[in-house]
Amino acid sequence: MLKIADYEFWFVAGSQFLYGEEQLKSVAKDAQDIVDKLNASGNLPYPIVFKGVMTTAEGITQFMKDANYNDKVAGVITWMHTFSPAKNWIRGTRLLQKPLLHLATQYLNNIPYDTIDFDYMNLNQSAHGDREYAYINARLNKGNKIVYGYWGDEEVQQEIADWQMVAVAYNESFKLKIVRFGDTMRNVAVTEGDKVEAEIRLGWTVDYWPVGDLVEYVDAVDEKDIDAEYKKLEEQYEMVEGDNDHEKYVESVRYQLREYLAIKKFMDDKGYTAFTTNFEDLHGLKQLPGLASQMLMRDGYGFGAEGDWKTAGMDRLLKILSNNEKTAFMEDYTLDLRHGHEAILGSHMLEVDPTIASDKPRVEVHPLDIGGKDDPARLVFTGSEGKAIDVTLSDFRDGYKIIGYSVDCHKPEKETLHLPVAKQLWTPTTGLRDGAEFWMHAGGGHHTILSFTIKPQQIKDLFKMLECNVEYAE
Repeated sequence: MLKIADYEFWFVAGSQFLYGEEQLKSVAKDAQDIVDKLNASGNLPYPIVFKGVMTTAEGITQFMKDANYNDKVAGVITWMHTFSPAKNWIRGTRLLQKPLLHLATQYLNNIPYDTIDFDYMNLNQSAHGDREYAYINARLNKGNKIVYGYWGDEEVQQEIADWQMVAVAYNESFKLKIVRFGDTMRNVAVTEGDKVEAEIRLGWTVDYWPVGDLVEYVDAVDEKDIDAEYKKLEEQYEMVEGDNDHEKYVESVRYQLREYLAIKKFMDDKGYTAFTTNFEDLHGLKQLPGLASQMLMRDGYGFGAEGDWKTAGMDRLLKILSNNEKTAFMEDYTLDLRHGHEAILGSHMLEVDPTIASDKPRVEVHPLDIGGKDDPARLVFTGSEGKAIDVTLSDFRDGYKIIGYSVDCHKPEKETLHLPVAKQLWTPTTGLRDGAEFWMHAGGGHHTILSFTIKPQQIKDLFKMLECNVEYAE
């Protein structure tokens, strides 16, 4: 997986001076205890740092400014231990440019009926303070996340963990650079998009580079580096020569490894983490990158076919969100419309991500009846079973829209002996007909990202942060 920054999250408790110094010390002690125990739970992917008790507008505003300008900070978590007058939070909250989570919790998870008194009531006013604080965030239209419940419960900690991954993906979105090797496929609508709007809204830099510049990298790859990658390939995957003679098979596989090393070096040299190819624009290349693209996706790079840079960017972004676990570029390929068997067969000519494989992928070489180039090597495998999400990014004149639905994934009923590609079967949980009609009415394209690890709420939270319209069917 491509390395991302070592992020942390800042945590503050809200209160006020009316309760007195002793009570504020108790607030700080309780907040520090929560943070320490959350960090020790092992349930959070990123550490939380307690930054104190906020009691004044000036202090809150300075805290938010500090969070904005510290690149290690991926987001802010707030907790209203007592009653914090929400007008104190207005200026700072308006200035905050990082994701915000309001943890609506209480230090104790019970009401101590035998000992409760006014001192306890003054100190433990989360039920009171949460409403005051949430009101001002709603009025400011902050779009913050609210996690409600006892902080020590695993389900609450899991919600915090899910949000942390979303917040990190949000921060990384503004560093995302996509390289387009060639333009988009001719006459196709859904692969087009406003690249300026993508940088304004999503933070993505989308650049064009001629294929000829990539060819220079391809020609410069050292044969010894290809030898080393070939050995790794033999260790990881099953090498299946099939009907090919040995020399042709090896030559095809080695050329894909040459492309893999060249594209990787090109992107690493120039800071790109996602890319597109186009079978209509391969001048100077012997093969359409197939195995090469699959290996790069396995490594965590984002990919889009036919010049589809929107899908390439979303692929990389969702790989960050999922830690590159079972999250793959996909395409709606063909349908099973028989009653009781309704499903979509997802695949592509070559480039399906092996992170979703349920079996050991096979390196095979077959003709490709498109593009007019040499027979390319590719990974052939069967996808997985289980619950997943499937999402796409569409460009409309009023902005970007995320369209998605929950799906039930299963393996094909039979082997496709005459279709040597990676493949995944799925059915929308709402049913194929309702799901497909929803998708098409919403304007969803045929290129998607399928993930077994990302939750629907994470998709909604992430793209709400990015100010995109979200239409999702569960």
